[in-house]
Amino acid sequence: MRADARRNRERIVQAARELFAECGPEAQMDDLAARAGVGVGTVYRHFPTKDAVMGELLRQRFAGFVETARAALDEEGDPFEIFAGVLRANAEAMADDAATQRALASGDLLPRSHAQQEFEELMRLSRELIARAHQAGTLRPDFDVEDIPTMMCGVCATMAHHASFDWRRHLEMLLDGLRARSPVAAG
Repeated sequence: MRADARRNRERIVQAARELFAECGPEAQMDDLAARAGVGVGTVYRHFPTKDAVMGELLRQRFAGFVETARAALDEEGDPFEIFAGVLRANAEAMADDAATQRALASGDLLPRSHAQQEFEELMRLSRELIARAHQAGTLRPDFDVEDIPTMMCGVCATMAHHASFDWRRHLEMLLDGLRARSPVAAG
């Protein structure tokens, strides 16, 4: 890709991130072109549909999630807290990302269709983090990597649709429920 085409694409993606945060998926391609300072034809050359733009935003976001999880594998400390830290960091990254929130909150398959490679890598890394926490006995034994999308979809729904709700509190309550519990002594 030529340097000017690459710059235009980057401007479109940045403008899309801002526009979708403000307007949600109802944002129009004409508005995106104006915000990016390019012609609408330029937008369509890079992204033939609005779903393609949102898909690129998701791909980039999931790439960031992968980097967070990868870095966590090098951390020392309580494996549960390291895993919980990944979920917290990834949720914070989604807090101002309407495209990701809406896609995950709706249960949309966009992440899998546009960010399949990143999604699979995130799940692989998450399996490692979960195995460490299970081995340490700090994560409830029935929690599985397949539970993460369900959990994060719920947090995203709180972010995307319920501005008056505290998504951080929601996440912390979920995380508290994931902690392994000491058996209660019979008395």
